[in-house]
Amino acid sequence: MSERIRIFDTTLRDGEQAAGVCFSARDKVEIAEQLDAMGVDVIEAGFPVNSPAEAAAVEQVALEVQRASVCALARAVPRDVAVAGDAIRHAARPRIHVFVNASDMQLAHQLNKSREQVIGMVAAMVENARDFTDDVEFSPMDATRSDPAFLAEIVRAALAAGASTINLPDTVGFAMPEQISAMFADIRAKVPEVEDAVLSFHGQDDLGMATANSIAAIGAGARQIEVAVNGIGERAGNTAFEEVVSAIAVHAEHLGVSTNVDSSGIWTLSQRVAERSGIAVPPNKAVVGGNAFRHASGIHQDGVLKHRETYEVLDPVSIGHPVGTEIVLGKLSGRNGFADRIQTLGFELNEAELACAFRRFQQVASEHPFVDDQGLRAIVAATAPGRPVAPGFSIDL
Repeated sequence: MSERIRIFDTTLRDGEQAAGVCFSARDKVEIAEQLDAMGVDVIEAGFPVNSPAEAAAVEQVALEVQRASVCALARAVPRDVAVAGDAIRHAARPRIHVFVNASDMQLAHQLNKSREQVIGMVAAMVENARDFTDDVEFSPMDATRSDPAFLAEIVRAALAAGASTINLPDTVGFAMPEQISAMFADIRAKVPEVEDAVLSFHGQDDLGMATANSIAAIGAGARQIEVAVNGIGERAGNTAFEEVVSAIAVHAEHLGVSTNVDSSGIWTLSQRVAERSGIAVPPNKAVVGGNAFRHASGIHQDGVLKHRETYEVLDPVSIGHPVGTEIVLGKLSGRNGFADRIQTLGFELNEAELACAFRRFQQVASEHPFVDDQGLRAIVAATAPGRPVAPGFSIDL
């Protein structure tokens, strides 16, 4: 049997840290409700200490979400933990996520604390968080650039203080997959008691490695992955929700893992987050991009028309895609793709007429990015005037 990977969604917290994004409380509740309905395990609703409005929004999410854990972020300082605890107090399954800088670079240039001081902060604040909930997650920020010995020491302190989830983040998107695997292996070897907790990974996409690193983390023992819808987030963004969920589904047998996420809601969720965040999904974005299931080259069109899986590893139906596999006719399209679309439009052409229409199509397509159905009808009307259409079709030429 496969092991379950917990999906921790941080769209409402780290996703909102994308420059220019500002979710209203209503936005947060509606996105959270959809995530909850899809079976996401943990929803990080925000960073309550940021402002009274943020704390109120997190509290509203905590009130509305029925099944998922609702998580609030807190630095390892007393006020943060207290405000976070208050914001999630009404959640059915409350979680506090405590974090602190762990790399020598950030300790020296941002936190201005010694390693010994940081260890003390972690122990005290995880204990404080336990006063509000038994579900406490701890993250040593910039783990991938931290000294492995200190990383082990800080994780050990968090566990001793009561943390039940240990998240090892690639905060600046620095690492490569083999480094992620090595980091998890090292922690498991140095801190054997971590096996009693849930190991988690949070990846940023600064070098485009976030999804690959997340899959590497799963292979190395992580059983929670932190993601954001459409990959939005600080700088180049977070690990993309839709990429990780889909990759696990496609490679479930090889990985030996699965999620509880109902992937049929991915498309509508992506559209909602794009609308509310103001960040459009690039056409070439994996899984949810506008071109993800559109085929323009003749070779690919011929393949998918014969058998979809020749050029699609993911069924668009599985993510709730409203159109599915689509043939886009342009200058690189072949005769089979053209003929299929002409037939779909209802035209019954003989071989000579089809050949003539295809030659005209190639002339038109050489001067335009694509040829739509109206253009195809005009081509047929010009090259095979009077040809009938199949019964049930009505065409205005």
